[in-house]
Formats: sequence, structure tokens, C-alpha cells
Amino acid sequence: MRFGFFDQLPCAPAQSERQRYHDILAQIRLGDAVGFDTVWLGELHFGPSTSIMASPLMVLATAAQHTERIRLGTAVTLLPLHSPMKMAEEAATADILSGGRLEFGVGRGTAPVHYQGYNVPMEESRERFAEALDVIRTAWTTDRLSYQGKYFQAEDLPVVPRPIQKPYPPMRMAANSPDTFALAGQLGLSIFASPLINPPDKLRGYIADYQDNLKPGVRPDVALMFPVHVADSRAQAREEYEPSLMNFFRAAGERLRPLGKTTIKSYEAFKQVLERLERVNYEGLDKKMGAFGDPDYCIERIQHFKQEFPMAEFIGYFNQGGLVDHAIVKRSMERFAREVIPHCR
Repeated sequence: MRFGFFDQLPCAPAQSERQRYHDILAQIRLGDAVGFDTVWLGELHFGPSTSIMASPLMVLATAAQHTERIRLGTAVTLLPLHSPMKMAEEAATADILSGGRLEFGVGRGTAPVHYQGYNVPMEESRERFAEALDVIRTAWTTDRLSYQGKYFQAEDLPVVPRPIQKPYPPMRMAANSPDTFALAGQLGLSIFASPLINPPDKLRGYIADYQDNLKPGVRPDVALMFPVHVADSRAQAREEYEPSLMNFFRAAGERLRPLGKTTIKSYEAFKQVLERLERVNYEGLDKKMGAFGDPDYCIERIQHFKQEFPMAEFIGYFNQGGLVDHAIVKRSMERFAREVIPHCR
């Protein structure tokens, strides 16, 4: 099993944007040094308390210059918001600058403010996503791109540069709503998922839907994300991590709140997510989906998750909410890599 870590870089009023970017770059360097397989960065917009990570590809291209081995992933690039030709160019550039280490995660996103800010109707997100994905794959596998879709058009266009990895970098799709799992299988894509979005009992069924719908010959590849904090004890882990974790859910609830009033059918599943966010507490997260404690306890939790879910990659969220001190995040990451991962691969 692979091990990665994720961040979307929230920035509280008392924090500086410059320092937060220095922090994440230092954490990526550490991840490379101590043996994490991947780092995943989220693309979000217009909400600093949730994220200031507007351009993960730019950050990953920078990180590539200071790392040697770790694979560099987006989780995810929000395809409906952008020109797919531009995304094909930028992702290929990041793949070149990283020496072929890019992992290209894609999705639609869940925050209405993203679509409002980019002046893209949210009800078009599913169709735009499908077209953009098709455009990017075609641009990377043909000498000249010709495409006539509802939203995107190109005629005999040489899209350059081309990625190092052939036919293109590994692509992974965020699977959040129930129908997205089956769609990812039909498209032959690996997936991201999280018990933070779908409760564990439902998530198991959705992963089965993904596997049942996979294209023939495609191996299932599921990456699941869990909040993690390694400390000397369960009590210390809670003291250091709980304020940041609960800050994340407060901020996430505020960003999704308008979604609870929307009538857009493809986002109806997130009404239920919003309701769960309003009821969340540390005890429930600790019991069902977190690994908070000393190394032995974290080993036990990850072994449990491995038995519960058919996953190829465990993604740890070491600073969910963004309020854990940078030095403490690095200590937790290092202990996880040195004292937990070797017992769980």
C-alpha cells in the first residue's frame, strides 16, 4: 500500500500567506526525505480560512525543484473552471519540471463560490468536466487537437508542451457523490474518496460500485484520505489536533452552506454532507475515521482501515484546519513515516 499526505493550505487571520506557502514546501521536502510516496494538494478559491491554494500545479512545480523522489499530485484540479487546453499545457509543464512525477487528480469541486467567482454556471459542471477530461486526454495523445464540444472547441491545434509520462500522467478522479464512483469506473480512472464525505458503511458500497463499473483490463485503484496525528499519547494528540480539526469543519460548513439550498440535482448528495458537518464532533471522528495517538495506536487504526476498505493508497491529512503549529506537523509526519508506515505497507 502506498502512503501519501494531503493539504489545501488554509490561512487563519493571524497567519501570513507567505509563511503558509513556506510551510507546505518544507513539509513536501520532509515527505520526500522520510519516505512518503505522494503529496496531494487541493485547488480551492475565494476563502482563505479554507484554502489559499489557488494553483497547486504551480506549487508542485516549485516543490519538484527541491525534491527527488516523491510523486506530486493535485487533489484536485477543478476542470470545469478552466480551459482544458490551458490545463493540458500547465500539467504537462509540471510533469516535465518534475522529471515525470506528476499525478493529475481531477474533479468538479463542491463550493458554489468557485462557480460564481469564475462565472461558470454550476449546473453545467458535470458536462464541462466530461468535455474537459476528454479534451486533455486527446491533446496528450494526438499531434494536433481538433475538438468540437458544447463548451470547448479547437481546430488543428498543436498543444505543447507534452508530458514526459506516456501516454500521459496518471489521472485520478475525486469520487464524492454516489453516481461519481460508477462514472469513474466507466472512465477507467483511479479514484480519491474519503469517509469524511461519505460515512464508512455507504463508502464501502460506493467503492464496490466503482469496481463493478471498471473498464475491462483496468485495475481498481482507490486512494482514501483520513485525518492523522501522531504524538506520545492519545491525550496529547487530541490536545494538539482537535482545535484545528474542528476549525476545518466549521469553515467547510460555511462554504457548503449555500449548497444546502441549491436545486442542482448533481449536487444533492452534498445536502447530506452539510447536515453531517453540523453534527460532527471530535469523539465521532476519532471513533470512525481518524488516527490520533501514539504510533502503536495509529498502526492499529490503519490496519483496521485496510481491512475495512479496499484501498491502494492511504492519504494522511496532518494539518486539517491549518492551525497545528508547523513544527508539530513535521514531527507528526516524521513519526508517522518512521514508526507507522513500515508496519502497514
